[in-house]
Amino acid sequence: MIKHRGFPGRLPGSDFQFVIRRANHRKGATKLIKRERYRDRKHVDRMADEGFMAALWAHFGEEPFARGNLDAGRLSWLFGREVVPAEDPFDAESYDALLRIDVKRAEAAFPAVFAPDAPAYDWGDDDDDDDHDGDDD
Repeated sequence: MIKHRGFPGRLPGSDFQFVIRRANHRKGATKLIKRERYRDRKHVDRMADEGFMAALWAHFGEEPFARGNLDAGRLSWLFGREVVPAEDPFDAESYDALLRIDVKRAEAAFPAVFAPDAPAYDWGDDDDDDDHDGDDD
């Protein structure tokens, strides 16, 4: 499993995680699904989506990226809309699956992230994706 070094571990000040620490060798990768985002979602849930998109955009831009250690639950809130498969066939249960940001849809959904004068997001210093378990894979 590819670990995206430098990618924020979570939304600062919350328990919304953006990455996982290690692969699930028994069951494999959690399947990516398209989760519905209803209008009545809590503000903090919408902020987690926006923060995750900001991290994806800052880290990968328009380039395809491997799913790697990105959290399946968080990805599923954007999957099929702002984050789409970058390969065909696409394996929704693979850590090696390639994804990309659909910039046009992402800009429409998260205009603050893509604004020319958007401030840099403050990820904090307390939670990076350093590996504390000694496992490099």
